[in-house]
Amino acid sequence: MTNFFTHKFREKSPAEIIGTIIFGGIFIAGLATLFAYIVMRLWNWLMPELFGLTTLSFWQAVGLIILFKLLLGCSGFGGKSSSKKSKHHSKKKSKTDFSKWKHYDQFWKEEGDEYFRKYIERQNQQSKEGEEDKEENKLDESEPDNS
Repeated sequence: MTNFFTHKFREKSPAEIIGTIIFGGIFIAGLATLFAYIVMRLWNWLMPELFGLTTLSFWQAVGLIILFKLLLGCSGFGGKSSSKKSKHHSKKKSKTDFSKWKHYDQFWKEEGDEYFRKYIERQNQQSKEGEEDKEENKLDESEPDNS
C-alpha cells in the first residue's frame, strides 16, 4: 500500500499532500454527519409511530450508530482478516502490484515507444487480415454453386 501512495503522490508538493489529507478528513466527517442525520430523521419519523419509542437527538443517533457498529462488528471493508496467511494470499491475488511502478517511467522512456509502435503494427495487420477474410467469405457466398 505504501507503493500506491508513493506512486500517487510522486509529483505532488507537500502543500498539495497536506491539502488532500485535510480535504479527505473533512469529507469523511461530512459523510459521517450526513449519515447520522439521516438515521436520526428516519428514527424520528418511523419509530415513534410504529413502536411508540421516543425521538432521538443528533448525538443519540451517533451513539446508536456506534452501538450497532460494535454489536454487529461490520467493518465494511470485506471482513476481518487478521491471519498472516490470508493477508499474504490477498496480497498475492491483487490485480495490481505497485512495486513494479517504480520502473514504469524508466521503461517507457527507454523502450515504450518502440514496443507501442510494434503493437500498433500488429493490430493493423490483424484488422487487415480480418477484412480480407470477410471479403473472401462474401465472394464465396455470392458465387453460384456449379456442381
